[in-house]
Formats: sequence, C-alpha cells, structure tokens
Amino acid sequence: MLADLTAGAVEDAQARASVRPLAEVEALALAQTPALDALVLLAPSERVKIIAEVKRASPSRGDLADIPDPALQARWYEQGGASAISVLTERRRFKGSLADLEAVRAAVSLPVLRKDFIATEYQVLEARASGADLVLLIVAALEQPVLTRLHALILDLGMTPLVETHSAAEVDRAVDLGARLVGVNARDLSTFQLDRDLFGRLADRIPAGTVKVAESAVLQPADVAHYRAAGADVVLIGEALVTGDPVATLRSFLDAGDASAVTDGRQAS
Repeated sequence: MLADLTAGAVEDAQARASVRPLAEVEALALAQTPALDALVLLAPSERVKIIAEVKRASPSRGDLADIPDPALQARWYEQGGASAISVLTERRRFKGSLADLEAVRAAVSLPVLRKDFIATEYQVLEARASGADLVLLIVAALEQPVLTRLHALILDLGMTPLVETHSAAEVDRAVDLGARLVGVNARDLSTFQLDRDLFGRLADRIPAGTVKVAESAVLQPADVAHYRAAGADVVLIGEALVTGDPVATLRSFLDAGDASAVTDGRQAS
C-alpha cells in the first residue's frame, strides 16, 4: 500500500511538472515568504502541542468529511489552540490538493505541514512554492540516500522536515540523518494496522533535544494523555477533528495532555 501511494503521488507530481516545469516551481519556491520556524513553535513545553490535520479521507477509513472550505477548518484549529496545521495534499486516496495547502497557508499564522508521499525534489519545491513550512518524509518509503537528499533540500529551503517512522530501525535511520522533528506513526502504512503503544516503545530511541511527535490512533482525550505520558511533545490528530466540533475537541485534547503532565509530575515526586 505504501509503495502504491508513493508511486501514485510521484506520478501525479510528474503530471503537474509537465504543466509547470521544475525551473518555474523552483523560482516560485525561492520567491516565497520565508518559512516559519516550526521547531520553535513545536518545542517541548509544559503543555502538549497539537498538529491538527485537514483530512477528507484515508485508505483505511474511507471518506471522513467533505471539508468544502479548508481555510475555515484551519481557522477553527487555530482558534482551538493548535500549534501547527497539517494538510493532506495527496488526491487519489486522501482527496487533498496543493490548493488546499495554499488556502490554509493564506488563512492562518501557524506553521503548515505538507503531508503527502514525498519522494522527489519537485514535490519538495512545490511544497515551498505553495507556502509550506514543514514537509513530511516517510522513512519506510525512501532509501537512505534519497531520504538524506530530500531532508537536506527541505532544510536548504528554510523548511522543517517531519521524519516519520514506524519501527526501531526507522527511528535509528532518522537519528542518523540528524532529524530534529521525528514522528512515530501508530499506523503501519504497509498493513494499516494500529499499535497505540508503538510510540512508547520507541520514544527512548529518540535523543534529547529532538521533538517527538506521536501520530495516529487518537480518537479521544485519553489517547492524547496516553501519548503525553509516554513522552510525546506533539500529537498529530486528523480524523477526530474533522468528524466532530474541531474547536471543542481540540481544547479537550489539550486539557487531557496537560492533565497527564500534572499526573506524571505528581507520580515522579
């Protein structure tokens, strides 16, 4: 499934490149307003941070929400206390687009993540041209030389790579890369099975000073508390925010993260 998703995303990027060549996209990327420093805004603190996702559908869950106005959805996220916005731009299975990303970028003051199956320099450049501040890199989808090259390009363009992992070996590859924002996705993108405890098993492999992001398997406040107790600095949430009241849901998740931190502190003392 992951290989198919990545191949499809690359094929779609090649189609866009036939209309808007690499040189044109590079010029647009370099002319963009400088990217926001997501590492500063997602840095560990007493409060858990949330990346809220604009997500219409997924291969595992099918259609989730229409989201006719992604800019409005993002403004709700900002109102609810999100620290960054993730935008799915993959069109085939997630029903997203770069137009969604551009609309969100124009609507909020928070860092915006391009979440897609990134495997080429063209995709990185069009992310920056569309205003992205962060770009997702999935370790399982990329050989290490490609991962290294794309990671370096993202940094050169002033953006922040979110390096997503699913195993101890992948975390080690991210650490070897020098990644400073490392995600652990509870959903195995090869099988789409969920393991909410995966983050807790892998968190200690991520060095101090690296921002730790827990991804997937978040449907209720207790799930945020669970990840926070396991050491997550940031939690990325999609489905739960597009299928309910985004502002109220976000605030309940943030409160749960704070309550977890207080409980952990009392136990430690």
